[in-house]
Order: sequence, then structure tokens, then C-alpha cells
Amino acid sequence: MSIASQIIRIKETLPEQVRLIAVSKFHSVEAIQEAYDAGQRVFGENRVQELLGKYPQLPATVEWHFIGHLQVNKAKYIVPFIDTVQSVDSMKLLDELNRCAAKARCRIKVLLQIHIAREEHKFGFSFAEAEELLKSNFSETWTNLTICGLMGMATFTDDPDNIRKEFTSLQAFFVRLKQSCLAENTDFKELSMGMSDDYLLAIEAGSTMVRIGSKIFGARTTVMSSTAKKDFTRKTPGQTHLNLY
Repeated sequence: MSIASQIIRIKETLPEQVRLIAVSKFHSVEAIQEAYDAGQRVFGENRVQELLGKYPQLPATVEWHFIGHLQVNKAKYIVPFIDTVQSVDSMKLLDELNRCAAKARCRIKVLLQIHIAREEHKFGFSFAEAEELLKSNFSETWTNLTICGLMGMATFTDDPDNIRKEFTSLQAFFVRLKQSCLAENTDFKELSMGMSDDYLLAIEAGSTMVRIGSKIFGARTTVMSSTAKKDFTRKTPGQTHLNLY
């Protein structure tokens, strides 16, 4: 089945309020262009080097989302063209993104990544840390950032009840924030949950964004930059599943 056909098929399963983020990491520029030609405009990448190689080769109207762990010292490379960083997992990264955005005279949308999985090596704020941050005067502290919502990754497991429980806990936290400290904040409206194997569970739990790769582009190929390929092979076995979009 073609990429275009897969996109149509997936979008038929999405409620109107849910946006599709096509996860294009480790896939070729040609594959991304095919998805773009089929009407897909929002793409997610999780490696800075790979994104920098693809960005100049694709239409300027692509909306790029960064969805992987972003090292603070690499933030400056993507700030000039990134639309949204979905994986903000530390105060240091918030500070650096804000500094770089001010220098580039732009504004960036961000989601706070919340740690909801059982795997300790996954990144993210705890519920308590995120709530404390969002109760602060964050709009005055990070003047070049718009905090638009939360992002979470469920445990890599075949147990749908466990996945559903983790998604539901994040959705409940999101709603509680909306009803309390963010009741008057109209920007805070996105809840990014769900990947290729669990996005339907995420939608049931209230996700507004789903991050889908393999169901659109097929299995990972070796068509990537040599740098990205080297980075991928350096991953430890315990981290490999982080790329199962």
C-alpha cells in the first residue's frame, strides 16, 4: 500500500480534533515528499542531524515537530525553523530554547514531556514538577515560548490495560491543569499521546495529537545520513524501543 493510501486510511480513524504527526525519522526525503504530496503537512523528527539534512530539501510549508530527546547544546540548530518541540523535559531546555528563540527573533511552541512510563530511562517531568512549573509566571519567564500542552510516551508493552491506564492518568492531569492554574490559558490545549501501535488507545483517552511513523512509511529503512546511521547503531539494546513509532 502506498504512503498516500496509508495516510488516508489512518486519517479515517482519527476524530476531527486529532492531528496526525507523521514521524519521518530514518525515512528518505523522497518518502516525506510523497506524504507531503498526499496532503500531510506536519512531520516529526527526533534527531537534530537528520532533521538538518532534510529541512532544506523539502517545502517551506512543512510544519516540523521535534519529538525526541533534545540535548540542550543542540537546541540552537533547530530553533530558526522548528514549529514545535514536543519533548521539553527540563528547565534547562526551556531556558535554552527561549534564549535561542529570542536571538532568532522567533516564537516556538513547546509541549512539556511527562514521564508516565515504567521505564526509568525515558525522559520527562513528573506530575509534581510540571504542575509547579505551570503554576509559575512562565509566560513572563520564557517570553519567546508558548507552552501549548503535554506529551507522554506509554510503557513499551503488549498490555493494553497498562497503556490505557498511563494515557488516562496523563489526560486526567491535563484536565486538572486546565481547570485550575490554566483555566484562562487558551494556548494550553494539546495532549500528544499515541504512536503506531497504541494511537487508538490514546485517542480513547483524549489525545489531540498522535505520532505515527511505521504505519505510514513502513518499516525503518537504511536510507539515512551516515551520521544518523552511526548515531542509531550507538544506541543500547535497552533504548532501541524508543524509536518504535
